[in-house]
Amino acid sequence: MDHVDWGIISSYGGLLSLASISVLAGAFGSLPSTGQPTSKPRNLLEPEDEEEENISEVLSSADAWIFPIVGSVALFGTYLLVQYFGKEWLNRLLGWYLSFVGAGCVWRCLVCLARLVTGRDRWRRFDRTRVFVLKGPLELFSMSLRTPTLVLLPVSLIPSLLYVSSETNRKSIILTNILALALAHNALSILRLDSFQTGCVLLSGLFLYDVYWVFGTKVMVEVATSLDVPIKILWPKSLSFTTDKGSTMLGLGDIVIPGMFVALALRYDYSRSKKTESFTKPYFFVTLTSYTLGLVTTMTVMHTFGRAQPALLYLSPACILAFLVTAFFRGEFRDAWAWSDNPEQRQGDRPLAVNTDGPEDVAPSVMQTKILDGSIQIEKADTSQQVKRGQDEKDSLKTAHESGRSKSKKSSRGRKDA
Repeated sequence: MDHVDWGIISSYGGLLSLASISVLAGAFGSLPSTGQPTSKPRNLLEPEDEEEENISEVLSSADAWIFPIVGSVALFGTYLLVQYFGKEWLNRLLGWYLSFVGAGCVWRCLVCLARLVTGRDRWRRFDRTRVFVLKGPLELFSMSLRTPTLVLLPVSLIPSLLYVSSETNRKSIILTNILALALAHNALSILRLDSFQTGCVLLSGLFLYDVYWVFGTKVMVEVATSLDVPIKILWPKSLSFTTDKGSTMLGLGDIVIPGMFVALALRYDYSRSKKTESFTKPYFFVTLTSYTLGLVTTMTVMHTFGRAQPALLYLSPACILAFLVTAFFRGEFRDAWAWSDNPEQRQGDRPLAVNTDGPEDVAPSVMQTKILDGSIQIEKADTSQQVKRGQDEKDSLKTAHESGRSKSKKSSRGRKDA
């Protein structure tokens, strides 16, 4: 075993642990809260149980199809900037920007951790400061901050301030990983796939994207090694955690993209249950295990051939096959494939009550229009019947008028004969 480089093995294990824990935490962070608000304005007189709103961006199939194209344009544009203008100024610009964004992400992660440690009941006993925007009696925007949230704000600024303070700190693995993992956790909590169909489309498209830009060109490797910004996680190739032998790295895209699919599997398990804190997670455990095994395969091939590997080459098929095999084995493929995690679509499937006595100038919704189709047709039928009756009355008046004219002609002829 003397020929085994335990430094490299430890770096693979470190990256594997960071990536898996990040996906695990991000998946649970994407679960909806009990008191998730609706998109409608809320009345201030209504009681509010949760201070934390679930801010999410739902990705549809149309977004999934265009995602590889946008990614390719951004990647190649970054490559051209590095080649023709150098990487120093780009590293500085992106470093400042990601440090600013990373501060907010670290703050949100610390608040979530504090809420998890203190518990919901104890957390609600803290004083709350609320900022809101009103339009009449309705609330358009609100932000509720507990006392620990305000205390954690200056703490969350420390990693970003240290990162931008010097060139040495910009190369710090610890600071880079803190900001990168915070960005990944928030991305997994906010970006949500709306269905398994969208997830399969996204993973398949980025599978081709990753293979082409890694094997077909040198663009991906050149950009990844040129940018010293927190868009990747690092681990030194040394048991003593020194960077003398360099470090291994894993891009955030290899965490966030398959992580969104794993998070979707957890939300599907949650939707199938009674939406309690404890529920079975068959799809989640299978996809998370497949993601971990896909990372192990990636690192094994990379170590064997000594060349950078597109991680999505192994992660995308692993996640997709894990879902398909689980769904077919459980006999739930049809339901799982048709299931949607889009709140708007789920709300649109519910029947809406219609007030037929309302004012006529109020435009009905789409669902109301469907319900009102019958009455509209009846109204059209009544209108046609009224038109028909009016035409009959017009014809009868015309006949009577002609009859009167004929009688008047006859009487005038009688007077002439007399």
